[in-house]
Amino acid sequence: MAMPRKTVLVFMAAALVAGCGGRDREVSLANIRHTGNGPDEFSIIPGKPLEMPQDMAALPTPIPGGPNRTDQDPLADGVAALGGNLAVIRTETPSPAHAGLLAHATRYGRDPAIRQTLAVEDREIRSRYGRVNVLRGIMPGDDYVQAYERQWLDAQAEERRLRRAGVRTPAAPPAP
Repeated sequence: MAMPRKTVLVFMAAALVAGCGGRDREVSLANIRHTGNGPDEFSIIPGKPLEMPQDMAALPTPIPGGPNRTDQDPLADGVAALGGNLAVIRTETPSPAHAGLLAHATRYGRDPAIRQTLAVEDREIRSRYGRVNVLRGIMPGDDYVQAYERQWLDAQAEERRLRRAGVRTPAAPPAP
């Protein structure tokens, strides 16, 4: 007994449409869009446990909006765990050991608002990508990667270009 051709076509179309679903459940850490209604679970850091100080008079004066004794400080925790000097990371001025590096890095000047400038440029690139990509949401892919894909550097092509120009590349990336 053979199935009618229309029934087979209907089942194939249903299977094809069903296979396109489920994109919203895909987990991607570099997804530009926040589609949920809840908080961002990666921005929540649990506090340190409460503890009773040895001397109540030795407690620092509270600063409104300032740090709390139970706030996490991963950088300070890492420095303390490795036996480093916490006073070095608490200062605003660079250490004398880094003065030469800082002077060399800023020899052509520096922009104090570079983070804000880059944030504006990043927002512009991603919004431009969203207006241009008409298949966004239909075709699978990572939005962040796709938005910046044209700016990628091809390491192998750059290595070939440098070697043709006579530049030594002793730390070249391995061939794919």
